[in-house]
Amino acid sequence: MQAQWTCIVLAGQRPGPDMLAQHFALERKALVPVRGEPMICHVVRTLHMSPHIGKIVILSQDGEYLRSAVDAAGGAILVESQNSISLSIKAQTEILGFSSPLLVTAADHPLLTVEMIDEFVRHADGDVAVAMVERQTMLRQFPDAQRTWLRFSDGAWSGANLFALKTQKSSFALELWADAEQDRKKAWRLFLHFGLLLAIRALTRTIGLHQAMEKAGKRLGLDAQLVPMSDPVAAIDVDKLSDHALAEKILTERAARNGDIDAA
Repeated sequence: MQAQWTCIVLAGQRPGPDMLAQHFALERKALVPVRGEPMICHVVRTLHMSPHIGKIVILSQDGEYLRSAVDAAGGAILVESQNSISLSIKAQTEILGFSSPLLVTAADHPLLTVEMIDEFVRHADGDVAVAMVERQTMLRQFPDAQRTWLRFSDGAWSGANLFALKTQKSSFALELWADAEQDRKKAWRLFLHFGLLLAIRALTRTIGLHQAMEKAGKRLGLDAQLVPMSDPVAAIDVDKLSDHALAEKILTERAARNGDIDAA
């Protein structure tokens, strides 16, 4: 097996109230219960189960709110996050270095599985890799799925909350991420940061996402790769009540398949 990865879990909150957390009368979204446990517990426990993961670092504005939940799931290093996601990750890359590759995921991804991690890290080549799910993959299992889709000539894609940072060059991508953070859900605006031509091709869907990412990476002097995920559940995070209901349903079905007596 390759060197074990360090996983950075994003568990902070954007400015302003989080509607999902408020619904459950909580201050932190990461603590919203899914099938009886805080979301972050599911994520941390899965990371501990993966043979690929050696160290777990959790970024949050106030880790003390999360400590008991994190400890219950096996523990992790709690680090105070900065003003933005990209700056928080970049600070950690400077501390951790790249003696081992870095995996980034999110605390609102309670459906994450060991198999998803395995698939992603096995295919995460280059300096930077991003996991995505193509729309047809999603609709075959979840025909009513409502996600944010980035549309390209090779399909429509939704993020899967898994990112690989494998070399020092990935720091260039983080610097761009800081500038592009507000445009992450609009393909043409996102790719405008890499030049007008690439943005026009994204807008007119005359380029595939695989190729667009490769070209964007080359503009930064690095190798950027798209990793299409085979399990559509990889693209289901929990942002709203409908996501929460779906996550509970999926986890209950998993428990039933595994013979969990509490599945009902």
